[in-house]
Amino acid sequence: MMKYTKENFIFLLCGIIIYIVDIGVDFWVASKYFYKGQYTWAILIISFRCLSSLITQIFSYQWFKNDCEDTDPEKLRWIFLVHFFHCGIFIRYWFALKYGCQAAFKQNSNGDVSETDHPNFIQKQAIDILADINMLRIFKTFLETTPQLFVQIYVLMEHKNHNFYQYAAIIMSFCGISFSTVDYQVSLRKSLPDKERFRVLSKLVYLFYKLLTITSWILSISLVTLLSARSSVILLILLWSCGFAWTLKQHTTFCKSKEMEFLYRTIIGIVLLFTFFNIKGRKTKVPISIYYVTHTLVTVGILLVYWFWKPSVVKEIHFTIVGILTILCLVLGIVFLVVYYRFFHPTCYCKQRTCFDEVDRGAGDNVEIGRFQNFIMQ
Repeated sequence: MMKYTKENFIFLLCGIIIYIVDIGVDFWVASKYFYKGQYTWAILIISFRCLSSLITQIFSYQWFKNDCEDTDPEKLRWIFLVHFFHCGIFIRYWFALKYGCQAAFKQNSNGDVSETDHPNFIQKQAIDILADINMLRIFKTFLETTPQLFVQIYVLMEHKNHNFYQYAAIIMSFCGISFSTVDYQVSLRKSLPDKERFRVLSKLVYLFYKLLTITSWILSISLVTLLSARSSVILLILLWSCGFAWTLKQHTTFCKSKEMEFLYRTIIGIVLLFTFFNIKGRKTKVPISIYYVTHTLVTVGILLVYWFWKPSVVKEIHFTIVGILTILCLVLGIVFLVVYYRFFHPTCYCKQRTCFDEVDRGAGDNVEIGRFQNFIMQ
């Protein structure tokens, strides 16, 4: 397991700031839409926010419950109450700041120390807590941030009057996607002993791969929605069904209860609408090829439908710009994808095997597999 560094602590602080600002921007944008009488967009923005918050609170509380099975029931009731008011993420951020500060700035220990004060224990706690937060942020990104980005881009394409708050919402969405995807991969590398360090160049390549492919796909879906909202919904439901069926076939074992596992697989189906994830940590060459070949065919198909079905629309400047951006983002995204998996992605994959660090070795012969090793692996 790698060490928690000062860089990780700084990224944690940036993540907290973006999270708080993102909440403010969402309500600001929704209020602007309400003020202008555009109730549909306002309701969608708030709905995505509420849905993602509800899902993250459910998973966060279940993780607290699983980790605190022997804890005082009164403490669990307080934890439930905090999550009931949708503030559970702030508890996790508090612990992340506490252990992260100790791990990043107080790593040296002199003399005899207790087990809970041992530097290795602090490192493990900081990395595990950060991993949980990044897992929750992945849920938030694809349940809220990415759909909101789709709504904002669709509104810009549909209406000619553009406002500052719309651009602010789009910028915040891109920032949210950027931080969550990169931080997730960083946590994955730190939590799994077989993974190499995620260096700056590999972070950039990975970031551009994700952002460009997601942007291309969002632009494609926006074009379908402009053509026919019903067709867009049908397409998304069909693709979600394929993603959900794939998670069922993988027999994921992330959650302890069948109900939570079903919810988890449902969410992963939504995640797969926008980007690829290898949910079992196996070799990705075949599934990722199938995934992006399918996305490429659908994207090209959407542009061809416009070309032959709505030739008058093709002559409009906004379609020309959107079409070029869609193809350009897709091509560049796949180029960055190939570069990342060719030169930066580790060739070894996580296996559920017995492995010890200094802390584990004193605990006994069995090691509990961390939550992150059962989570979606890229």
